[in-house]
Formats: sequence, C-alpha cells, structure tokens
Amino acid sequence: MTQSSRFVVSSEWLEGELGSPDLRIVDASFYLPAQKRDADAEYAAGHIPGAVRFDHDRIADHSTDLPHMVPSPAAFAEAVGKMGISETDRIVIYDGPGIFSAPRGWWLFRVMGAQNVLVLDGGLDGWRREGRPLETTVPTPEERLFTPALQPEKVIDLDTMRLIVDAGTIQIADARGAARFEGTEPEPRQGLRSGHMPGARNLPSNLFSAEGKLKPVPELRAILEGAGLDLDRPVVTSCGSGVTAAIITLALHSVGHEDNALYDGSWTQWGGHSDTPVVTGPAADRT
Repeated sequence: MTQSSRFVVSSEWLEGELGSPDLRIVDASFYLPAQKRDADAEYAAGHIPGAVRFDHDRIADHSTDLPHMVPSPAAFAEAVGKMGISETDRIVIYDGPGIFSAPRGWWLFRVMGAQNVLVLDGGLDGWRREGRPLETTVPTPEERLFTPALQPEKVIDLDTMRLIVDAGTIQIADARGAARFEGTEPEPRQGLRSGHMPGARNLPSNLFSAEGKLKPVPELRAILEGAGLDLDRPVVTSCGSGVTAAIITLALHSVGHEDNALYDGSWTQWGGHSDTPVVTGPAADRT
C-alpha cells in the first residue's frame, strides 16, 4: 500500500466529513500573474461547501513592502477568528491546482499554533473534475476565539538568513525552478538579481506533486535526499516570495523531518539587496 503523507487528505474523505461540527475548510488559493487565474473570482464562482476565503496578501504584515509576509499573531488570530476558526479545530486547506499555495496556508496556521491542519490532495481543480459538490454562497460563520502560539524559530528573517549563509552549517533548500536558481533566467519581479544563496540546494516545488497530489512519502524522501539534503540535519526552505518554499516544508514534515524553518522574505528580499551574496550556476557543495 502506498504510504501517503499524514498531512494530506483525499477529496473522498473530505466530502464524507462535510458538515462535521469541528471541521473548518479554508480556500487558500493564490496565483502568480503568469498563471492568469483570479483566486477571488474562482472562489465566488464555486467553492467547497463551507469553505472560507483566506487571502495571503490581505492576512499579512503590511508594515513591509515585501509580499504576503507573516502577520503578527494578534492580526492573524483576529482575521481567522472572524472566519470562525479556532486553533483546536480540524482545518483543511486547499488551493486551485493542489499543492501550490495550500502548503503555505498549512505552514502558517501551524506556525501560529493550530494543532490539526491538513492539505486537500488534488485541490479544487481535482474536486471539480470528480464532480463533487460546490456552492457559491459565502459562509457567515460565528466568530470564534483563535489563541495564537507563534513558533518564532520556524520563521527566518533576513538577519538570521545572513548568519545561516555565512556559517554554512544549516542546509538551504530553494524551491524555485532550475533556471532561476542557476541565474540563467531573469526573476519575474523587477529589480532582483539572478542566482541563489551560497550553499543552497535546488528542489523545484513541482517535483513534489503529480496531478495536484503530493507524492507518496518514499518518493518525497528520494527527492529530498537526491538533491543532497541530509535529513538528519536542519533545513531552511526558500523560494521566490515564501509561498512554494512551504511545499518543501510539507515534504520534510511528511518524511518525519521536524528541524526546519522557512525564510519568509525568500528571494524577493535576498535578491533585492545589493549586499547579500549571490552565486550562479548549479548547486555546489560547501567546503
């Protein structure tokens, strides 16, 4: 029997759980301009019954010009409390294509102290293909108390990332595509240098899923180790802006790796500074 991640659920399971009093469903869809999809419009056109809309750019730290940075615990708790979500609920998070932005929501809820957070395999696209129920009514849940318990060690800032890169003792896993990682393709955001952090390993986020579903645990382990990660050592994940880095984070936790954190500013922050070290070409071992 194929070993699936304990953090993902099937559409069949979720449909069977619809209406359960402790279940909260969250549409955390997010799209890049190149994807030419509108998350809010798609939610309005039809979402999983009972799902509330989680906007990564709205529920974020607005004191910075960096996109969708982790908000304060108080701001997060207020926002999701108004969605009717408590930290003790069973929370299932989905996105459109599956295993794209939902892992970021999964990571963020967990970082803020939610205890039972899951990702829907296959996303809304898979749910639709299977002919499962949809609704267009926007839920009006009763406000609940979400008591945050931030895990600050799971969120890496720029100063800490500089120390990590300088020391070279903590592994860095970069979820961007190979061409962006190697610096042969320009960054989609203007003003960013091309390349990667010294010592980083390249694990493109699309390696971890097939048809919107997270790959089985043995395959995830093979991908992680095949990229040169030592799963007995700590890892920091990164990407373009902190969204798809969480896909690597989900894969790490799925194989039992707990000693990891996510660089929230990711390449948007690192590549936007003139004094951060950047290298190009394929990943190379640190000596």
